[in-house]
Amino acid sequence: MELKEIRQEIDKLDRKLIELFKARMDCARKVGEYKLKNNLPILNTERENEILDNVEHSCGEYGYAARQLFASIMELSRALQHDIVGSGKEMRALLKNSEKEPSLPPDQLRVACQGIRGANSHEAATVLFPGVEPDFYPSWKDVFAAVDEGRADCGVLPVENSSAGSVGDVYDLILKYRFYITKALDLPINHCLCALKQSELEDIEQVWSHPQALSQCSNYIADNKLKAVPFSNTAVAARAVAEEKRLSCAAICSEQASREYGLKVLKKGIQNSEDNSTRFIVISKKLYIPENADKISLCFCLPHVTGSLHNVLCRFASHGLNLTKIESRPLPGKSFEYLFYLDFTGNVREEHVMNLMCALSEELPEFSFIGNYSESAEGTSSLRSPAQL
Repeated sequence: MELKEIRQEIDKLDRKLIELFKARMDCARKVGEYKLKNNLPILNTERENEILDNVEHSCGEYGYAARQLFASIMELSRALQHDIVGSGKEMRALLKNSEKEPSLPPDQLRVACQGIRGANSHEAATVLFPGVEPDFYPSWKDVFAAVDEGRADCGVLPVENSSAGSVGDVYDLILKYRFYITKALDLPINHCLCALKQSELEDIEQVWSHPQALSQCSNYIADNKLKAVPFSNTAVAARAVAEEKRLSCAAICSEQASREYGLKVLKKGIQNSEDNSTRFIVISKKLYIPENADKISLCFCLPHVTGSLHNVLCRFASHGLNLTKIESRPLPGKSFEYLFYLDFTGNVREEHVMNLMCALSEELPEFSFIGNYSESAEGTSSLRSPAQL
């Protein structure tokens, strides 16, 4: 049989599959209408597993692939039924009743960030909230606590670096507190080696900075055989270099931090990648969804079932939503169980996106809607220096 003939046979079978799929979805619609009328739950795990087991057994060597195919079809069928029933009434009310922005003007908000003046969060807060002088806290946990206790209206936090990856501790706190993300910002990073004004490049034996900054400059540190000493913040490291007055020690920090603490820039741009950037988010206890929101964040758990993550992601693909981030974190108190954090493009004011959120809120354990917001890119701010970790 020639390839052309085989492809013609495939086309013929595909046409039959299309008609069968449409007929099956019509049946799923009727099931949804029946469940709406009789107030029945959408998800029937026992029946789905029975069907999938039978499919796998019946398809022999193609059993596993057939199981995945039918699991995806069932996900799509359930999504249709959720739309018919109008699932997720609490989630729907939350999203529809959300405000577009805080009632206070931006320059009157109380903003919390980690570190001290000249640090990365100071830079990000200044870009996100022009005219606001943020309140500084020693740790990321303290920023969450300030927002939780009402001492701050919002907090600014780093979540990801383009070269060093995710800030795991911040994601753990996001999943613990389940606050809303209301804004995001992507800032370029240009790390500088800064020391006392009397120091020269050949004097430096140690570099002090935040672990993420040390990681982002690992090539320079290794090439120059420098000892890396971690600090809680790049600006804290800069201040320590100024206070210790050791000619052999330098900080990896921003130009702004060097000016803030009277240091000299020995070398600029020592990060591993020229396209280095850090993503920051703004957290709030209250949900705000701006008109131009284009990114959605949520978290959930998944059952220990083969292909469960694939099946959920299939739902996003079926709505044409692009997944931009997935992060898994251990579920506290449970061995080998995980919370999944997702970012994807979309706006919940679109009906099909709203329906998806409502359906998932009904089906997935530990489901939380984390926010729908806009993310901007910024090269400079009122501090006129790149963001640093």
